Amino acid sequence: MLQDYKKHCEEREKQSIPPLPLSAQQTSDLVELLKAEHKESELLLELLRERVPAGVDQAAYVKAGFLADITTGEASSPYISKKEAVMILGTMLGGYNIQPLIKCLESDELGEEAATALSKTLLIFDAFNEVLALSETNKNAKTVIDAWAEGLWFKEKRKSISFCWRCGGNWFIAKICN
Repeated sequence: MLQDYKKHCEEREKQSIPPLPLSAQQTSDLVELLKAEHKESELLLELLRERVPAGVDQAAYVKAGFLADITTGEASSPYISKKEAVMILGTMLGGYNIQPLIKCLESDELGEEAATALSKTLLIFDAFNEVLALSETNKNAKTVIDAWAEGLWFKEKRKSISFCWRCGGNWFIAKICN
């Protein structure tokens, strides 16, 4: 898998285009490589962090499942601790990472990390009600609800956001500063 993906990257680079994200099968193969010692561990971690699509893609499902299993101790990697697994789950924007993060809110070991991750995640859909109910008895869930109410996700975003669009054959660029 790793050699094939490197070859794919080289081919795409010759065309001046970025490599495609990992497929579900490639992500599954990557997960297996991450479970044991590997001489290219840095590359494997970069692929997991940067080349698996976020959200509800099947590859994201595989990634979130692996990271969730690390948080519960059902899987392990010499390169990813439980806290690092929570941090990586927090970068997935929503989708398959939400339930594992909510479960981690209840963990003494991982609750604060999960709260930090969920505080900056908006694409949670119906899980909002679950976090809200949990916030009545769980300080980490309360932290998340408070962060959402304060708009922490927005306040910690970049100082400016640039947009470009095409209209009538012309390109326009706008920059919004907060």
